[in-house]
Amino acid sequence: MIVADGGCNSPGDVSKAIGGGGDFVMIGGMFAGHNESGGQNVVLNGEYYKEFYGMSSATAMKKYSGGVSEYRSSEGKAVLVPSKGPIEPCLLNLLGGLRSTCTYLGVDKIEDLHYNSEFVKVNRQLNQTFGS
Repeated sequence: MIVADGGCNSPGDVSKAIGGGGDFVMIGGMFAGHNESGGQNVVLNGEYYKEFYGMSSATAMKKYSGGVSEYRSSEGKAVLVPSKGPIEPCLLNLLGGLRSTCTYLGVDKIEDLHYNSEFVKVNRQLNQTFGS
């Protein structure tokens, strides 16, 4: 079993993680800030935020394990994420991205994505066709 962890910001990142062989993709950061996510609501300078912390952060270890043990190091962080509203549009966007990826690669099931994926190294990630 392979778990793809960290750095997913878009549906394409999730598709690439699965295409690269991930059986699971950790996407807590994408879900952070939505109404349904955990964390306290915070108002700062009239703006709405939601508290977010990774499960290996000092905040989570203190809350759930009594603190960071001597032999461990906190790897995550605690941040305030701008409030994003309901999670349904995010989920539909993820599903749409996976559906498109399956169509592009000619597969019927998400579990087959990694069999049909081919990765090519590129040196420029931004498409400059339509300006910045």
